[in-house]
Amino acid sequence: MKPRYSLPVLSLALWAGAAYAAEPAPGATADSSADFAQCLSQLRGQAIKQGVSASTFDTYTQGLEPDLSILPLLDAQPEFKTPIWDYLAALVDNERVADGKLAMQQWQSELTRAQSQFGVDPATVVAVWGVESNFGKNLGGRPLLTSLSTLSCMGRRQTYFRGEFFATLKIIQQDHLGPERLNGSWAGAFGQTQFMPSTYMRLAVDFDGDGRRDLVDSVPDALGSTANFLKRAGWKADLPWGFEVRLPDGMNTEGAGRRNKQAMSAWAAKGVTRADGSPLPSGNTQVGLLLPAGASGPAFLVTRNFDALYSYNAAESYGLAIAHLSDRLRGGGPFVQAWPTDDPGISRAERRELQSLLIARGFDIGEPDGIIGSRTRKALQDIQREAGFPENGRAGMKSLQWLRQNTSAQPVTATRPAPQQ
Repeated sequence: MKPRYSLPVLSLALWAGAAYAAEPAPGATADSSADFAQCLSQLRGQAIKQGVSASTFDTYTQGLEPDLSILPLLDAQPEFKTPIWDYLAALVDNERVADGKLAMQQWQSELTRAQSQFGVDPATVVAVWGVESNFGKNLGGRPLLTSLSTLSCMGRRQTYFRGEFFATLKIIQQDHLGPERLNGSWAGAFGQTQFMPSTYMRLAVDFDGDGRRDLVDSVPDALGSTANFLKRAGWKADLPWGFEVRLPDGMNTEGAGRRNKQAMSAWAAKGVTRADGSPLPSGNTQVGLLLPAGASGPAFLVTRNFDALYSYNAAESYGLAIAHLSDRLRGGGPFVQAWPTDDPGISRAERRELQSLLIARGFDIGEPDGIIGSRTRKALQDIQREAGFPENGRAGMKSLQWLRQNTSAQPVTATRPAPQQ
């Protein structure tokens, strides 16, 4: 397991489809192309030692050029850079909950079979699918061979990405998927539930019985493979991921964290209750106290199942997004405790509304699609200057409410993107 680059990787590019778009970077220069070609020639021997044939390497690296736009994204993963109230507002909103419930109905048979075989409940599997690719709508469009060869030769963590590059070549060599289907995130994650290539080689399963492990075009294969991943990561069918709790006033939270687990009874003895004030479950289940925004924000007791979610993409905010979405898919509601901010995050529908209001005020930002790109951010800075807000270009509730109150023209209708059939 690699810090920040665990098995599948939730990419900035995919998350941006629901929230913020990354800025383009310059293309390859003559010098960078020459250095890249030299690097590939040096990788040839390593690839052959790891089972990639010389003909496969030569065929599929011929003509590759580096994609320099990837490099800034190495240090821009949203799980680590975005306030958690913005991150969760984009990933767990009413729209995704509704889509997830429909997906659970549509794929009920496959999800029930996955639960029987791997012990992972349908809501959790579908929550991963929803967070990773918005139920297959956002698979990512970057060719894996280009992305992973670039990251194998440039930037940090080259050793890690070389392993993923070689795994991609093996996927092609073994006729699992053709290179034209291997498109995904900037970091190399691909398919409906965004597996890294090495994870695919180890854990993908043929769940529809057609003889192929196809995470791109087969929803059953993606759902079964995700359940298999979580089982291998330690998921226990008889445990919840955790739940929101209420801390007693003045409780010492030093040492809080998912790794510092104690018996449920120990937390109860400290005065911790469920979020609604009811007692914690009895027993000695080991749970850790998760405080993603400090003691003044929502608090959670998490089990080893949360650790399994965390292993899918090594960020606690990511694990919490899947956990919370799975609860919402089971009929649960929003968190009880508010986030410690006076400017909460907004949903994808609210982002589209915000953009439609900017368009109504004359800003040329393109279609109201919920993607907060450079033109939307620049327009927001102008609005924030007028409103007396910090000019950070952030799409938050304060800016949306100000636009609602101060835009006299009828806003452009913000239409939701059509679901993929």
